[in-house]
Amino acid sequence: MNETLIPSDKVFSVTELNNLIKELLEGFPTINLEGEISNYRPNSSGHLYFNLKDQNSVISAVMFRGAASYLTFAPKDGTKVQVTGKLSVYGPQGKYQIIISKMSICGEGAILKMIEDRKRKLAQEGLFDQAVKKKIPIFPKTIGVVTSPTGAALRDILQITKRRNKCVSVIVLPALVQGNEAAETIVRQIRNANRAKLCDVLIVGRGGGSLEDLLPFSEESVVRAIYESEIPVVSAVGHEIDWALSDYAADLRAPTPSAAAEITVPELAKIKAALTQYSQSIYQETMNRLQKIRLTVKSFDPQNLELKFRSIEVPLLTRFDNAKEAIFQNITTKIRDTRQIIDNCVTVLENASPQTIFDRGYSMVKIKESGKILRDSSEVKTGEEIEIIPAKGKIKAQVLETN
Repeated sequence: MNETLIPSDKVFSVTELNNLIKELLEGFPTINLEGEISNYRPNSSGHLYFNLKDQNSVISAVMFRGAASYLTFAPKDGTKVQVTGKLSVYGPQGKYQIIISKMSICGEGAILKMIEDRKRKLAQEGLFDQAVKKKIPIFPKTIGVVTSPTGAALRDILQITKRRNKCVSVIVLPALVQGNEAAETIVRQIRNANRAKLCDVLIVGRGGGSLEDLLPFSEESVVRAIYESEIPVVSAVGHEIDWALSDYAADLRAPTPSAAAEITVPELAKIKAALTQYSQSIYQETMNRLQKIRLTVKSFDPQNLELKFRSIEVPLLTRFDNAKEAIFQNITTKIRDTRQIIDNCVTVLENASPQTIFDRGYSMVKIKESGKILRDSSEVKTGEEIEIIPAKGKIKAQVLETN
């Protein structure tokens, strides 16, 4: 500070001095700082208070609720982080601090890039394709859990399984879930479960942690073991905001281990309620059908059958009687008409009969010698004998004269 700006004889109050220092520090540009979290004290209001330290020094730090809401990990003592913020002074205590706007785990960017590159490679091989996903069984008898035997994740899974369905068994396949050897033990337990066919579905996961803590579940060997598993796999790594490559390879991703138990274990009470409802529905449907059958069968008792038969028979008999009557009338008419025709023919024939002609007074004349019928007087000679045949008898005569 230039002495020309601050008179040497100026006497400051403590507040004035702190304000002056604050003004000077807050004039600093935004800085990036790396250090280890210590004395972590989250506040109920959502603000985070802690120290950042290295081997030789410590600085106070605060991250207000708005900025803290964007964190992708849960801060804790001992975590090495890189922060971005501005320097400030807390006047009442005369302490300077850094107000953090962004914070990430040291090396997190490199880890994320490595995971992204690995994800791209495995995706190209088809390890994440939806077409190869297996269905999670609706009613599993046994559930396998690949996780730490002492972790909170396993306790949550066991408690939820017991609460939802006591008939479902749980087989714990203990594995390391953090550190360099974790991936190897996870892969071994997944393959053991498949080799011995220990369960109907596998839950593979752990509770929350930093990106580095969750890294074993993004190892290529773990992803391939999940992909190759014949047993359907549910991935349950960390909290809902946490993701690992095992989530993409698994047949189903659960946001937390507790959610994995909720998804895979059917609730016994709901199953019983559903079965009761189905039973009642089937019973009601059966009774309705029986009632319909009874009504149908009732319509076939002797009295109803006779009524039905009569209702069918009477119209048919009526039609038959009408048809018979029509036939009789047609036959009678036909006979009458035929008889009339015959009578007319008889009359015609009778009128044309020689006997009828004879009966009207006509006679037939024949030459006696030749028997020829005379039709012309020139056909007979005077003195010839003829026969005259009237209606009855014969008359013999001799021709006296012809004209």
